[in-house]
Amino acid sequence: MTKQRSLAALVFAGAFAIVASAPALAAEETPHPPRQSWSFAGPFGTFDRAQLQRGFKVYHEVCAACHSMHLLSFRNLSEPGGPEFTKAQVAALAAQAKVQDGPNDAGEMFERAARPADRFPSPFPNDNAARAANGGALPPDFSVLAKARSYERGFPWFIFDIFTQYQEQGVDYIVALLHGYEEPPQGFALPEGANYNKFFPGHALGMPKPIEDGRVEYTDGTPGTLDNYSKDVAAFMMWAAEPHLEARKRIGFQTMIFLLVFAGLLYFAKKKVWSTAPHAPEQHA
Repeated sequence: MTKQRSLAALVFAGAFAIVASAPALAAEETPHPPRQSWSFAGPFGTFDRAQLQRGFKVYHEVCAACHSMHLLSFRNLSEPGGPEFTKAQVAALAAQAKVQDGPNDAGEMFERAARPADRFPSPFPNDNAARAANGGALPPDFSVLAKARSYERGFPWFIFDIFTQYQEQGVDYIVALLHGYEEPPQGFALPEGANYNKFFPGHALGMPKPIEDGRVEYTDGTPGTLDNYSKDVAAFMMWAAEPHLEARKRIGFQTMIFLLVFAGLLYFAKKKVWSTAPHAPEQHA
């Protein structure tokens, strides 16, 4: 196993809190996640607002029971470039959560309904409580998880990725992971309390299958299938990890246009300035 693959396996392991103790060769046999089609892919990609709203619904009704998202505030849901809920919708969503505040006049901490400016509260008071509720595994925070997931695509794909700006390894992996729960193959030693997932390095995953068909009811008529759930929540996690993705791409494109125009102006200015300069006399032997 190469040094790079060992590092990738460790990163994946820390991300979804596995119960490790599968054969060493299992990580080598982990298939690459299938490529998915994303609206935000490429240099001009943008988020699908309806998909982000559906993805938030999946997170809110399923994932938030175990996973925090502490780098985001409720108000981010209404900002341009994201799900773009209305401010009234965000206020109503925030009011459903409880956050700790204080101290009050008596010097005591207290709970209150969350406001749009508050960050998403953690489902557990601390990491130890989270581990105790999940069989010793610590559910990772969702804030940047979609950007933290990656894998080696190998030659020559990594060369093409430079030009296509491929950065969807994380969301492809999340979709594959949610589809990857299976019965372990014959002879596979699955640790107690772990779940077999063919796309997880080592295949022994501490998180049980979190969602299946019909778990969440979409209000826009989109079928409630595992395929839709996985893609929608993965897209939402991509936005959570990079909420200013659209602005970054737009500014990057504008900067490239400016640099091209500026380079052209410099070239023609140089031609104009030096066109009237006297040439050095030719030296004859």
